[in-house]
Amino acid sequence: MKKWVLALGVGIAALAGTVAARTAMFKPDSVGDGAGITVTAAPAFNTQAAAQHLSQAVQIQTVSHQDPAENQTGEWTKLHVWLASTYPKASAAMQREELGQTLIYTWPGSDAAAQPIIVMAHQDVVPVTPGTEKDWKHAPFSGEIAEGAVWGRGSVDDKGSLVALFEALEALAGQGFKPKRTIILVTGHDEEAGGTGAEAAAQALAARKVKALFTIDEGGLIATDTPMIGGPAAMIGIAEKGYATLKVTANAPGGHSSAPPAPNEIGTVNLAKAVLAINAKQFPMELRGPAEGMVSVLAAKAGGTSKMAVANRWLFGGMVTGKMAASSASAAMLHTTIAPTMLTGSPKENVLPQTATALINYRIAPWNTSQQVLDRAREATKGLPVQVGWTDRKPGEPSPVSSSNSLGWNLIAATTLAGRPGLVVSPYLVVAGTDSKHMSGVSDDVYRFQAIALASTDIKMIHGTNEHMTLDNLESLIRFYARLIATAAG
Repeated sequence: MKKWVLALGVGIAALAGTVAARTAMFKPDSVGDGAGITVTAAPAFNTQAAAQHLSQAVQIQTVSHQDPAENQTGEWTKLHVWLASTYPKASAAMQREELGQTLIYTWPGSDAAAQPIIVMAHQDVVPVTPGTEKDWKHAPFSGEIAEGAVWGRGSVDDKGSLVALFEALEALAGQGFKPKRTIILVTGHDEEAGGTGAEAAAQALAARKVKALFTIDEGGLIATDTPMIGGPAAMIGIAEKGYATLKVTANAPGGHSSAPPAPNEIGTVNLAKAVLAINAKQFPMELRGPAEGMVSVLAAKAGGTSKMAVANRWLFGGMVTGKMAASSASAAMLHTTIAPTMLTGSPKENVLPQTATALINYRIAPWNTSQQVLDRAREATKGLPVQVGWTDRKPGEPSPVSSSNSLGWNLIAATTLAGRPGLVVSPYLVVAGTDSKHMSGVSDDVYRFQAIALASTDIKMIHGTNEHMTLDNLESLIRFYARLIATAAG
C-alpha cells in the first residue's frame, strides 16, 4: 500500500513538473509583432472633413440586392463621380479602370521589380430591413453626424473603409508621396451579393501576372473585450471560411389536406426528417488553423490557468475546446457550421405539396471542402426519399491560410502597434465572407482587418440597426491606412 501511494505521488509530481515546464516555456508559434519595421508617420488630415465625406457617401444608396435588377444602378454612378470630385489629388495620382461598376485604381510605383500591395473596400451596402427604419436613432441613409459618430447604413461596412482609404491616399498625394511599390486599390460593387466584381478584378490582375506582397480588406478589427484577456486585441484575419448552400428537395404526390396519406408519403414530413438528420450530423469541433493561433496568442497574454491549459493541450485540450464551444461566435471558428435557413412547401395551407424544399447554409472551415459537406449531407439522408444538391450558386471553398509571420503580416502588425503600443496582435479566422477571398491567386498573403475598436455588443449593428462609425474610429482607420501605405509602398 505504501509503495502504491509513493508511486502515485511520484507520478503526480512528474505530471505537475511537466505541466509547469511546458507552461513556463510556452509561447505562440510564428506570430510576428512587426519588430524591426519603422513605421512612416501619417500625413496631416482633417477628421471633421473626413466625417463630412463619410456622411455624403452614406447618403448615396448603393444597396445590393440578391437580384441585381432591384439595384439602383445610378447610385453607383453617383458614387464614382463623387469619389473623383471629392479626392482630386488621389484621383490624379492613380489610373482608374472600370469593370462594370467595380473599380481598380493603380498608383504606379517607381520600382517595377517590387511587388505591389492591394488595398480593398467595397462600395455596396445591405438593405435596411423594412419596418425597422423607426428603430434607428438617426435615419439609416441620412449620414447624420451626431453623438461623435457618422450614422447610417454602410458607415462601418464598408464605406467607412472606402472613405478612409481615399482620405489616406488624398493626404499622401497632397504631401507629394511617391511610392516605390505600386499601390492597387480594388473596390468591388457587389460584395454583399456574392462579389462578382472583385472576382472579375482578380481575374484582370491575374492576366497581368500581378503577384502582390499582400492584400488587406475588411474582416477583423480591434476587439475591446477579447475573451480570455478581457481587454483589447487586434484580430487580423488570416483566412475566411467557405460559403455554400445546400438544397434538399422532397417530392410527393400532393393532394388535399383533408385526406392525407401515410406520413412517409408527405413531402414536408420527409423534408423535416432530412433537415433534422443533416443538422444532427454536425462537423466535429477542432482547435486548429487560425483559431489555434488566436488561442495561443491570447493565452500567452492572459497567463495563469489559461496559459497552462493551452500550453498543455495534450492534457487539457478537451477543456479548451469545450470552453470555446460554449460561445456560438467562437464555436464557429472550430468547425464547419450547418444552418437550416429557408423552407418552402405548399402554396396554400390546405394543399399537400408536390415539392417541398429546404436551404441549408454552410460556412466551411479551412480544413474541409464543399465536397466533404455534400458527401456528409448525403450520408445523413441515406434511405430518405429526398434529393440533396447545391443551389444555383456555386459553392465557395475556404480561403488559403495566410502567414502570420510574413513581411506583409509584420507591416500590418507594426502599423497597428504604432497607433496602439502594447496592443495584443492575433491571427483570426473570419467566419463570414469578404471580397478579398478572390485575391489569394494574385497575392502572397491576404489579410482582413479594419483598425477600428468595437466591443462585442457593438458588432450587431453591422448589417443591423443603428450602424455608425465613431469619429475616433474614423480617425484611427485613416491614420492606419496612411501609415501602412506609406510604410509598405514608400
